[in-house]
Amino acid sequence: MSDAGDLIHPVILCGGSGTRLWPASRESFPKQFIPLAEPGRSSFQATAARLSDPATFARPAVITANDARFLVAEQLAQGGVAADILLEPCRRDSAPAVAVAALHAAARDPQGLVLILAADHAVGDDAAFVAAARAARAGARAGHIMTLGIAPTQPATAYGYIQPGASLPGEAGADGARVVERFLEKPDAARAAGLIAEGALWNGGYFLFRADVMLDELAAHAPAVLAAAKAAFETATRDLDFVRLGEEAFARAPQISIDYAVMERTARAGVLPVSFPWSDIGTWGALWEVSPRDADGNALRGRVAVRDTRNSLVHASGEILTTVVGLDDVVVVTTDDAVLVTHRNAGAEVKGLVEALRRRAEPEADAHRLMYRPWGSYQRIDIGSRFQVKRITVKPGGRLSLQKHHHRAEHWVVVRGTAEVTVDGVVRLVHENEAAYLPIGCVHRLANPGKIPLELIEVQVGSYTGEDDIIRIEDVYGREGG
Repeated sequence: MSDAGDLIHPVILCGGSGTRLWPASRESFPKQFIPLAEPGRSSFQATAARLSDPATFARPAVITANDARFLVAEQLAQGGVAADILLEPCRRDSAPAVAVAALHAAARDPQGLVLILAADHAVGDDAAFVAAARAARAGARAGHIMTLGIAPTQPATAYGYIQPGASLPGEAGADGARVVERFLEKPDAARAAGLIAEGALWNGGYFLFRADVMLDELAAHAPAVLAAAKAAFETATRDLDFVRLGEEAFARAPQISIDYAVMERTARAGVLPVSFPWSDIGTWGALWEVSPRDADGNALRGRVAVRDTRNSLVHASGEILTTVVGLDDVVVVTTDDAVLVTHRNAGAEVKGLVEALRRRAEPEADAHRLMYRPWGSYQRIDIGSRFQVKRITVKPGGRLSLQKHHHRAEHWVVVRGTAEVTVDGVVRLVHENEAAYLPIGCVHRLANPGKIPLELIEVQVGSYTGEDDIIRIEDVYGREGG
């Protein structure tokens, strides 16, 4: 076993919406929570599982958005991982998050080793990743801010590059670690090929450092970031199993990446070249590259059928049968409420498409029909001018908020399990094939007292059926307002 002081404190940055992977990834359910690279497990869960070696890693921390907190907690629980969960009140890019990560570790050990990871990357060899983290410790202990430089497999234009220099002195360079000569922006194809010929590495966004070293570099190069992060950390409050960073203080942080804020300015950057399979799964084309493919080069997922089609990705979620005939090098993605068809190499353009959908106020730009909540989920089945129909699933022990509506009545029909229904203080059990009526203005609550998921159909009728017509009176999950 390693000494406690030699353990690496991993911090998973779990923000972002992954709009280039629309329509599967949306603001309400971003790509890091979706099983994309491997069936049945999200990239966030795979990242957390990669940190399970107790001889190498201490208890991880996750920095995420407030709206994603219950998704993070549930997916960690599904994987049997215990972690500290810190909530960002707003998005400020990676530099403030890294500052908070360093402060979080320094509170326990000022010289503690901190590893920054993204939640949405695919790593093809977990053992090689752990070995790389262990090998980079010597450089981090010596006061370098270490990065893992990925050996390129092609002249990719979607990644930044690292140009390595001389070997790090002493023990720090024993495993091949080098000084970072410079960081390079995302190049065009010709420049990328030239960089690879010169020995440049992909910048995978992994950073390993002593907490005190990163805090010193932030003080020197990004003092406003550090000041805001310190104030947010010092005014943090605990909410259930979460730590809420101070909202007012965190909002003062400049919106800047750790690359721009520190890594491109510091004289203490080091890089360890590594060669494990890696992708940031930034586009559908990138997902095709890391997915298993059939003899025709097709990566197929879900209810799909193809004919005379090659080198394509066809990804179907839900029950829609998706078919492709006579096309090569395409991406076809279907969900219950949206379809994307594009060339496999045009994945970067999807972000612009989503921005255009937002300008048109298309709800599918950001919201899925299936929406997750701490108590379970709901899915819209139909909607009209004065009605909406949903399928609601409540986890065993789950409880919706005590609430009321000003503009709609609701009918609940239980199709599986047993519902505990509270209406104006009266509590009763509603079983399968039974119904409950909730008139406009009544104070009500739904709960699942059973051992199996509760499923019911909700029919809303009224002049307005929007989600903001929810007046919460009491909520066990600490949510407020609508």
